[in-house]
Amino acid sequence: MYLDRRSFIKSTVLTSFSLALPSSILKLWAGQVENLRLGLIADFHRDAIHDSDLRLQTFLEEMNRVEVHAKIQLGDFAIPKPANNSFIAAFNQGNIPAYHVLGNHDMDEGYSKEQAIQSFGMPAAYYAQVIQGVRILVLDGNDPGSPTTKGGYASYIGKEQQDWLNQQLEESKEPVIVISHQPIAGIYTIDNAVEIQNLLSVHSSKIILAINGHAHVDQLIKVGGVSYLHINSASYYWVGEKHRHLSLDANTHVAYPLLAFTCPYADVLFGILTLDRRAKKLTLKGRKSSWIGPSPLELGYAILSPAEQEMYLNPQISNREL
Repeated sequence: MYLDRRSFIKSTVLTSFSLALPSSILKLWAGQVENLRLGLIADFHRDAIHDSDLRLQTFLEEMNRVEVHAKIQLGDFAIPKPANNSFIAAFNQGNIPAYHVLGNHDMDEGYSKEQAIQSFGMPAAYYAQVIQGVRILVLDGNDPGSPTTKGGYASYIGKEQQDWLNQQLEESKEPVIVISHQPIAGIYTIDNAVEIQNLLSVHSSKIILAINGHAHVDQLIKVGGVSYLHINSASYYWVGEKHRHLSLDANTHVAYPLLAFTCPYADVLFGILTLDRRAKKLTLKGRKSSWIGPSPLELGYAILSPAEQEMYLNPQISNREL
């Protein structure tokens, strides 16, 4: 189940995206805590992008500068092979707590989910963590067993995880942020998107926001009383073999052959999400870059319509006062 493109555009156009923190959230978010700042980065694709070390360094330096309470990577970070150990360790190091979400490409090259969990230092494939009085629920959209799968990568949240999610939401005495790699609403959703949307909608009075990566787009959509924020990729948009091209010099493409199937961003993209209890609002500070080489639209990319590309497929994470 998923929103088709026509339904997605209609929902996006008609929905108001005013996200002043409601009284139900403020009542749950009690005590002395006045704010929460999260550093969010998605779809790094360490094994595909040519300058991943520089991109990570830029992100980490900014996280230290603004003193976020946690840094979270939203999946498709790095294949858990020995060559990536130092890259993964760099993300985890420092005084800022680091949290990971499993992406579908984190198990590429024959690596297992268990190997990725161990390499990243995750407590489990899905888990809960309370940060600054807010309960963060990290989901795993890579469950097997989807009755509507069409092959390829798993994109599903199974019954056992649903039961855990529902229990967490029912029992939580804190406001909640739900985080996943694969989208639950919008473009490229999990197979049982409507089922999970309905589950979250029941608890919408507790949910501040649901955040995802995976789609490499800059979107915000509201479904069933829950706002869903897509965090764009740190690195590129994938256009596939049909639109293979060289956007950098030949030597770089030899070293990083997957680059030919992408439209890279000139600069790393990430966002800083701030919840301010005193001001009763939620803000996202993003970054804007440019394409290296032609854009997907200029290449004739057609999986997303030209209208969708102009609205959502840009090398940026928008600044939002929600």
